[in-house]
Amino acid sequence: MNLLFTVMAHFLRNIAILLQPGGCKSIIAENLLRKQQLLVLNRSRKRAPNLPPIQRLLLAFWCQFLKRSRIPRAAIAVRPSTLLRIHAAFVRKKYRDLFSSKPRRKPGPKGPSPEVIQAILDFKRRNPRCGCPRIAEQIAHAFGIDLNKDRVRPILQKYL
Repeated sequence: MNLLFTVMAHFLRNIAILLQPGGCKSIIAENLLRKQQLLVLNRSRKRAPNLPPIQRLLLAFWCQFLKRSRIPRAAIAVRPSTLLRIHAAFVRKKYRDLFSSKPRRKPGPKGPSPEVIQAILDFKRRNPRCGCPRIAEQIAHAFGIDLNKDRVRPILQKYL
């Protein structure tokens, strides 16, 4: 009798959620979130499962369609705080990308300027038998910049 009452309560809750705006997405996302967690639990491990980045991304994706109050209840394999933290990071990244004034770029050196690239390509077209060390030496001498063969080779591979 108790089991029948529990099943009926879940059925009525799902009907109520389906009638809300976005309710269908919420139920599907919650079911997929639980399925993903069950896949993690079914791995043969004795201790807590390590989540690879792709599974963290999937958990965060499915959490996007749930109400914040439903996330702790949907947690089976992972702690609710983990899901909430993943969800919050996902939301922060989304809003940072939406409202930032400039696009995010990868950190690090940006490579040689277009003029240097063009000079390397012109030099190679005029002297097809010259290799990367010779091109790097001549361009570095002409422009007075620090350029070596390891910077010339990717440019030639990409543009020629």
